[in-house]
Amino acid sequence: MTKRVRAKKALGQHFLHDESVAERIAEILVSRRDLPILEVGPGMGVLTKYLLSIYRDTVVVELDGESVEYLRETFPELQGDRLIEGDFLTLPLDRIFPEEQPFLLIGNYPYNISSQIFFHMLEYRDLIPMAGGMLQREVARRLTSEPGTRDYGILTVLLRAWYDAEYLFTVPPGAFTPPPKVQSGVLRLTRNDRTTLGVSEQSFRRVVKAVFAQRRKMIRSSLRGLLPESIPPEIERYLTMRPEQLDVEDFIALTRAVDEKTICPNDEETLR
Repeated sequence: MTKRVRAKKALGQHFLHDESVAERIAEILVSRRDLPILEVGPGMGVLTKYLLSIYRDTVVVELDGESVEYLRETFPELQGDRLIEGDFLTLPLDRIFPEEQPFLLIGNYPYNISSQIFFHMLEYRDLIPMAGGMLQREVARRLTSEPGTRDYGILTVLLRAWYDAEYLFTVPPGAFTPPPKVQSGVLRLTRNDRTTLGVSEQSFRRVVKAVFAQRRKMIRSSLRGLLPESIPPEIERYLTMRPEQLDVEDFIALTRAVDEKTICPNDEETLR
């Protein structure tokens, strides 16, 4: 008889046991039935079961050896390279499926690395037309927040440059074993039609991080030393604003002003 997996605090494990929540996540997030699925952190496979019913060739990646053993015994469909034992944050995602096939990224993400998961996802954004899943509600709200709100931050801007974000629904602590001390939230990220920022991505990230590092200060103070001596008139209006007041297009315009070399929109070079 297959034993239950012991949740490990160090891995941020809270196993979803509410079948209705798992089924709802699978049905809402798998909007495209023609693409394979990569599930992050399947744990004891409550969500996995419903993903497999939608797309039989679902691949899962799990770091916890005990969970891997449980999944092998419980889901014979997960044979060979369809069950990857390893750290998602170090995986080359362009090698998961043959010929760099696009895929959907779904998971009940460990709370302690959820932001890092999305940073890693952004490196492979052209392969991931949709991503979503469950994470701490506070983080889910932050990633789906709008300019002008207190939750709006660095990862919000970096994600929204490439994805449209939706907060779908809240999941109470009682849906998990052990129950977390916070509410959980389910979000969906859908790739937009942007192919380039028109500026250096490295500079864009630097500008976004610089201004949010001092989010109580005006842009002029946060970017002191990065701004050119002669400020373009169209940029002047940003300098007395605070970072949460700027949308993605504003940050792109601001980056163009501080970037020594502007990458043209048609330039084939993109910085990953």
